[in-house]
Parts: sequence; C-alpha cells; structure tokens
Amino acid sequence: MTADPLVLLPEVDRATARLLATARKLDDAAVAEPSRLPDWTRGHVLAHVARNADACVRLLTWARTGERHPQYESAESRAAGIDRDAGRTAAEHVTDLSDTAAHIDDAVAQMPPEAWAARVEWLSGKATAAAYVVWSRLREVELHHVDLDAGYEAADWTDSFVHRLLHELASDLGQGMAPTRLHATDLDHELVIGTDPSVTVQGSGHAIASWLAGRTTGPDVVVQPNGPLPTVPIWK
Repeated sequence: MTADPLVLLPEVDRATARLLATARKLDDAAVAEPSRLPDWTRGHVLAHVARNADACVRLLTWARTGERHPQYESAESRAAGIDRDAGRTAAEHVTDLSDTAAHIDDAVAQMPPEAWAARVEWLSGKATAAAYVVWSRLREVELHHVDLDAGYEAADWTDSFVHRLLHELASDLGQGMAPTRLHATDLDHELVIGTDPSVTVQGSGHAIASWLAGRTTGPDVVVQPNGPLPTVPIWK
C-alpha cells in the first residue's frame, strides 16, 4: 500500500517520538530482557528499528541518485547488524534511534518530486515505488513498538495507521488465508480477504490488525458464524 510520503512523514515522526519516549524509560537491565518476538531481547528490537532506518535511507538514496543501494546486502548481514547492536546500553540505543530517524528526515528532504516514483528493490526481491518506503517505515516503528512489550499496545495505534495496515494485510494475506470478511466495528469499515468469504471476523480495527499481523492470537475478536478463527499465515 502506497500513500503520499510527505503526508505520512509527520506520522512517522510522531510514531518515532512515541518509541523514543518508551525507550528512554528503559534501563540497561530492561533492554536486555525478552521482547515479544521469539529469541529477541528488547535490545534486538531497538537495534532492528535503527538498522531499518539505515536501510530506508539507502533505498531513498537509490531512488534519488539512480545508483543501486540495496536495503541490506543480504539477510545474513541484516541479522548480523541486529545481533551486533542488540547489547548496547539503553542510552546508546536511544541515541542510535534518534540519529537514524533524523537521517531519514534528511534523506526525504533531498528527494526531488519525480524520485518518489523510482523503483527500488527490497530484500525480499519485491520492487516498489520509493514512495512506499515512508509507509514501510511507519509500519516498522509502530509494530515493533508493540513488540518491545514495554507498555505500548496495538490499542495505542492511531485509527489512520490501523486503516492503512488493515488494507495492506488484507491484500498481502489474500493468497494464503481462507476467504474472510473483516468487520472493524470501531472504524465502521469492512474489508474482504480472498473472494466469497463464508466467515466474518469482527472486533475493533486495532484488535483485527494485531491478530492478522501475528501480534496476538485474537482474544479480542469474534468469528461469525461461531467457530474457530481462520488460520493466519506468517506475515512479513
């Protein structure tokens, strides 16, 4: 899903400020504790968000200059960078997050209007317009803020973020999930995964998005007619 990157950038800045506020409350012991992601500490999550910022800058540089700058050299180098930085002190993580977020702002400021349409390639091999980078960054910050398990929950996501995320999830999961109608009661919005769904999953948009994104098992959503929730494939 692509939206106007210059419209989304203030949302990225606000989401980053919220993440930094949470990170500043963590001490070194808390950073070393487990996150909600398997085998990752909170330090791994914070390091990933910072290294993701570097990756976003590389993609924007590619779009602006026309010279190939891969998101990451490889999946192995991505993992190595996260492992390398996970053990930093809490203060070092805060500085890293703040500095790399500023680098994204600088890269965006250098983008001429026509560069947003340039095609860039992600580690997965998927190619998109560079405009997608800003939405991708917002998604990374918001999802991984929840993954920290430090007081920020899916219920804290903005309605506009949830709306965009639901549309992306419905599109991405269409090939691997049983047809399902999604009824976000708080947003008064419906989406369909696949075609001709026979079941409806109902709940707040925040709860549905969190479930589809693999952050919860769906305790706050219900399925109609009564039965088990559809199986959600691993996303991203």
